[in-house]
Amino acid sequence: MVMLLDTSVWIEFFQGAEKSKRVEDILKTEENFTGIITFAEVVNWCLKNNIQDKIKDYIEGIKNGSTILGLNEPIVILAGKINYERKRIEKDWGMMDSIILATAQIYNLKVLTKDSQFKDLPNVEIL
Repeated sequence: MVMLLDTSVWIEFFQGAEKSKRVEDILKTEENFTGIITFAEVVNWCLKNNIQDKIKDYIEGIKNGSTILGLNEPIVILAGKINYERKRIEKDWGMMDSIILATAQIYNLKVLTKDSQFKDLPNVEIL
């Protein structure tokens, strides 16, 4: 199944961390997608880590390595429903997670993530 790359996977890749090789392989050999909401999370992560000079390069890297999926009405409506349900199960679940999951569901994609709060969901691979 084709993958939707979660923000945590991109951060792993940018850091050159332990599992970045798997991400690099996907980027080189497999069709993959990223939700546009990931841009906001990457910008926030860069600012929190005082690497704002990397924002443009990282956003360009995502755009060059992945097909970007925008937001639309079906995604945001499904995200609201997912968020309501998941908050009852996962205390740390957030709306951004819901938007990423809804995007994957609307486009029939598997989510690749490092976030453990996705662990009980179908069509999710934990990196």
